[in-house]
Parts: sequence; C-alpha cells; structure tokens
Amino acid sequence: MSNNSIKVTLTVAPENELFARRGLQKGGRVQKYIDSEVLRCCDSYVPMLTGKLKQSGITSTVVGSGMVHYNTPYARKNYYDNKGMGKQGLNLGGKRGRLWFERMKPDHLSGIIKGVKRIAGAK
Repeated sequence: MSNNSIKVTLTVAPENELFARRGLQKGGRVQKYIDSEVLRCCDSYVPMLTGKLKQSGITSTVVGSGMVHYNTPYARKNYYDNKGMGKQGLNLGGKRGRLWFERMKPDHLSGIIKGVKRIAGAK
C-alpha cells in the first residue's frame, strides 16, 4: 500500500516582526499617521481665540505615542465647556467649540481608517 500523506511545516515569524513589517508596532508608521491625522483633522474644530490651544496640540503631542495632548491651563475647560461663540464657533455656523475630537470623528474617521489600511498594506 502506498503512503498518500504529505507533511507540511509552517514557519511563522514572531508577532512583533509581523507587526513591524506592517508598521503596526508601538510608535510605528501607522501610529504616527493616526496621531498626525488626528491633529490635522481636529485643527478646524479646536476653539481659537489666540491660537495657543490649537498650537499646544502640535507642540505637546509626541507623534507616534498614541496620545494627542492639548496642554494649556484652559484646555480641559474648553474641551468640555466651550460655548462656540467665536467667529468660527459652533453657534455662529462654524466648527470650533467643545468636544472637538468627538465632533471631528464623524467627518474624518473613515478617511483616517482608509489611510491606515493603505499604510499597513491592507487589501
């Protein structure tokens, strides 16, 4: 009787190597893209009287860390309580005002995800 069996050996690279190939490791190109896109997309939603709050997002964020920081003494108060009364504010038909990250997502999240897929090589 003949032996009709085959033997298959599958070698898979370590998880961290697979992630690195796709830029998915901590601080990798995908995380850097997400962080920079969040900053870019939030730009027109952040309240702006002097521009310091908006600028603090750029200067206080370490792109690739996975955390976007707006670091001014009034950042938290503006995030939760800003009334959007400025020239480009929510109450005057603009986008600037409170909860800027949450309000940016419906407008830009699908584009960010599309970019992540492209950078990571997804099909």
